[in-house]
Amino acid sequence: MTTPTFVPGHVERGGPAIVWRTPGAEVHKASVSAMDNNAYLIIDTRTGDHLLVDAADDPARLQELLEAEAATGALVGILTTHRHADHTGALAAVAARTGAPVLAGGPDADHLPVPADRHLQHGDTVRVGSLLLDVLALRGHTPGSVALALNIDGVPPLVFTGDSLFPGGVGKTGSATDFQQLLADVTERIFDVYPDETVVLPGHGDNTTLGAERPALPEWRARGW
Repeated sequence: MTTPTFVPGHVERGGPAIVWRTPGAEVHKASVSAMDNNAYLIIDTRTGDHLLVDAADDPARLQELLEAEAATGALVGILTTHRHADHTGALAAVAARTGAPVLAGGPDADHLPVPADRHLQHGDTVRVGSLLLDVLALRGHTPGSVALALNIDGVPPLVFTGDSLFPGGVGKTGSATDFQQLLADVTERIFDVYPDETVVLPGHGDNTTLGAERPALPEWRARGW
C-alpha cells in the first residue's frame, strides 16, 4: 500500500497549517490549542464554499484559517464533532463573528456553548459547494460524536474522526459498554466500508490510514480500550 501524502500530517500549535490540494478541494489542518486540538477547513475550490470542522480554541488562529486564499465563497457551517469543551472553546466566538450555522450530532447538539442549527444523524450528508460529505455517527466517546467522510475520485477517502478514532485506537470511553459501542461503530461504519488507503484525520495529533490500523482491531477489542 502506498502511504498517502496526507500522512502523518503533523502540525504544531502556533505553526503553519498544512494544506492538501486534491481535484476540486483543499483541506487545511491547524493545531489550535495546548491539547493539540486540530481544526480543519474543507474548501470546494469550484465555488470557494467552505466548512470549518471543530472550532476548538484560539479564535484569531481560526480566523486566519478561514481567510485561506481559496475560501472565496460562503462559510456553509461550523461542524462540531462532539460536545467536549476542548472541541468547542472558540465555537461561540466564531459563530457570532461569522453568522455561520452550527452543526453537531443530534445527541450532543443541545450540549454546546451555542444552539446547534442542524442536528446530524447517521447517514446524513453535508454539502460544501459541489462536495458532499457523509455523516457517520460514532457513539461511545460521547453519545452524539460524528465523523465526516469525503470521497473524491482519484484520491484516498478522507475521514474526519474527531475523538472517535486515532492512530493506535479508538477514543476514550467511560465504560465497557461505551467502548463496545464505539468499537462496533468504528468497525461497522468505517473499517468495514472504506479501503485501506483511507486517511483518518483525528481531533488531536497526526493522521493515519485504515490500513495501518486495521491489523490492530483484535488487540483493541481484547484490551478493552
